[in-house]
Amino acid sequence: MAAKKTPHKWSASVTTDSTHPHAGLFNQDAKTIAAELFSKKVSPKGPSSGMRMLNFYINRAGRNLSEERLKVLERAKQILSQKIADSKPAKPANESERKSTKKSDRITESHDRR
Repeated sequence: MAAKKTPHKWSASVTTDSTHPHAGLFNQDAKTIAAELFSKKVSPKGPSSGMRMLNFYINRAGRNLSEERLKVLERAKQILSQKIADSKPAKPANESERKSTKKSDRITESHDRR
């Protein structure tokens, strides 16, 4: 009886030029993984592409990851997610703190200052 042929997985043919992690990055601790994927050197298109790379790696490794390694990678996702959130500019709490883009509002503001 012939050996059963393994079906081709779509993820095996994926190539990317959006992230450039060094070899062995995903074998390191969570903080190192998050810091590297957040850096412009590894993710020149921004840290979101680093997050996509980490998710892709976790999904691609699938059942071959040990439970311990999966926990480290999931922790790296949490750290990276927090770094991304912290790097975004804070939104004003209410309408009065926002700068108006309407010309009529800018004119009124300039008259109020006089």
